[in-house]
Amino acid sequence: MAEIKRVGVCGCGLMGSGIAQVAATAGYDVVIFETVEAALNRGMSGIKKSLDKFVERGKAGDGRAFLAADRDATLARLRTTVAIDDLKDCDLVIEAVIENMAVKTELFAKLDALLAPHAIICSNTSSLCVIEMAAATKRPALVAGLHFFNPVPLMKLVEIVKTIVTSQETIDTLYAFAAKVGKTAVLAQDTPGFIVNRLLVPYLVYAIRMFESGLASREDIDEGMKLGCGHPMGPLTLLDFVGLDTTYFIAQIMFDEFKDPMMAPPPLLKRMVLAGHLGRKSGRGFYDYSSETPK
Repeated sequence: MAEIKRVGVCGCGLMGSGIAQVAATAGYDVVIFETVEAALNRGMSGIKKSLDKFVERGKAGDGRAFLAADRDATLARLRTTVAIDDLKDCDLVIEAVIENMAVKTELFAKLDALLAPHAIICSNTSSLCVIEMAAATKRPALVAGLHFFNPVPLMKLVEIVKTIVTSQETIDTLYAFAAKVGKTAVLAQDTPGFIVNRLLVPYLVYAIRMFESGLASREDIDEGMKLGCGHPMGPLTLLDFVGLDTTYFIAQIMFDEFKDPMMAPPPLLKRMVLAGHLGRKSGRGFYDYSSETPK
């Protein structure tokens, strides 16, 4: 099994910065690559705020004790760059850029030419075909999906996505990496949605159909699933948290692959995305977030 000492992260958005944070907290030297300096500054600001909260609570997202010295050590292990060549000494690189296959395959080809022969390349994609990314490289056995969940420092799960050519040694190495960063790993096959979204997205889009059809109010749909099924939040609230654009994108990919009507994005979801009503991140989705209390 390969030993990982240095981790590279491509992308310093919400997911990339979270992945970099948990890797650095676990003791890895981390290099974060972005194409523009401003994105790195925003991502690092978010990491610092997250670490400060852990210091206030006295524990990290995985429950381990966390002091000011741990925060400072974590930040010291993080390095940012706008030069992709600075990733060349990484043993594992995790891609967390825009969900666009052309962008990802171009990046994978560049990483393949740059990294040492033993290095593993992973994608944090939530829905795209991982073997298509692996085909852009000359090391497909060393390519896999490594799908974290938002917010990365708090969510305990990671999906390891095995393509039809990913080696067992690669899978074993990623299991060990996931354990070291405080995550529980599950193994998924390289099909749209993997495990979690394959089950979650049809549930979410059907909740939209119920509301769209006037079968129940948004509040009653959410309360029904919270109190009737013990879910921490209802499906429409969850949609606002995940992002309606993200859900629409994943649902469309799943429908294109399986042609299952249950997975097709409902008309209301499409129209809300076109209107810019994306949920919490835009200030409005199924609920209005323009004030402190959603309404």
